[in-house]
Amino acid sequence: MLSHRVTLIKPSPTLAITAKANAMKAEGIDVVGFGAGEPDMDTPDHIKAAAIDAIRAGFTKYTPTGGIPDLKQAIIAKLKRDSGIEYKPTEILVTVGGKHAFYNLAQSLFQEGDEVIIPAPYWVSYPPMVTLADATPVILESNEKAGFKITPEQVRRAVTTRTKAIVICSPSNPTGAGYTKEELARLGEVIVEKDIFVLSDEIYEKIVYDGFESVSIASLTPELKRRTFVLNAVSKTYSMTGWRIGYAAGNAEVIAAMNRVQDQSTSNPTSIAQKAAVAALNGPQECVSSMVVEFEKRRKVIVDGLNGIEGISCYRPQGAFYVFPNVSALYGRMYEGKPITGSNALTEYLLDTARVAVVPGEGFGADDYIRLSYATSMENIEKGLKRIAEAVKRLS
Repeated sequence: MLSHRVTLIKPSPTLAITAKANAMKAEGIDVVGFGAGEPDMDTPDHIKAAAIDAIRAGFTKYTPTGGIPDLKQAIIAKLKRDSGIEYKPTEILVTVGGKHAFYNLAQSLFQEGDEVIIPAPYWVSYPPMVTLADATPVILESNEKAGFKITPEQVRRAVTTRTKAIVICSPSNPTGAGYTKEELARLGEVIVEKDIFVLSDEIYEKIVYDGFESVSIASLTPELKRRTFVLNAVSKTYSMTGWRIGYAAGNAEVIAAMNRVQDQSTSNPTSIAQKAAVAALNGPQECVSSMVVEFEKRRKVIVDGLNGIEGISCYRPQGAFYVFPNVSALYGRMYEGKPITGSNALTEYLLDTARVAVVPGEGFGADDYIRLSYATSMENIEKGLKRIAEAVKRLS
């Protein structure tokens, strides 16, 4: 009954664990949730006001499929201001969230026989979206010793005559690791040499710490810009996850193809949300700085807390709002006669016995790890850390 392509993909583990935790909360169970990848702060007032103004002005009808002109101009100005990259309106597409930008691009760029290089750990949706485009994900492994980053040599070895593109997410979900300008330049040399495309996911570019500078690989050389598709959204930077506004910037021919895919699937992103996104990109940015300051405080507490638990080792991320601790030292231990066999088993154990929701690393291509989002209150972080520590002590 089902198509072959849909049998090749699984539900998102991040959404699944969040749904289960929410169901438990609805039953009155006190669950500390580290699952959802969204800021817990409210959308800034000036952005909400722009949406209210749009409603009152009757801006509630269809818009052009690929986005309203003033939002495209706001995106162009943002890319020039922040990354020094110049684009034309024909090189911009507004989408229904950042995930939609990646999906439309995969549908427009890839086909059967193509290979797409994806560094692991990866965001859970990259491989399925490549698979849904009938292409083949090629996974390159990394770990905390390598700073969760791949090397030019790895890329060079992985490229074949079928390689179409490579995915770069910096800072990363799930690790928070970020590539420096110099590291991107070295990767870029191989990308140009092998003549492949880059899908540059920059959604966490503003959420960075310790002076780390997020750089777009498209800004480094004209050759890299020609090969790069910048993917971004207002979701994380402005705490607008539910507004569902993402965007892509790149080659006009491919952007036009993505627009056609969007024509026949979603049509335009929500009119009201587009007006809110204009206010987000063009308006005051102090709200972003304040959010990052709070995230940095939480990062210190959660990293130090996890590193203080026997059997857990946690890398200190440069950006985003996730930690990706190595928990493999706990594998093989027992609870009530049942072994902890991997990240899925540990996740189930923590949720069922400690009432803490984390996401198994297996879905990110790294079973030795689990992901925790610290986009939650300090109170929840401290409570959750205490519960995790107590649960680990119960293992034998």
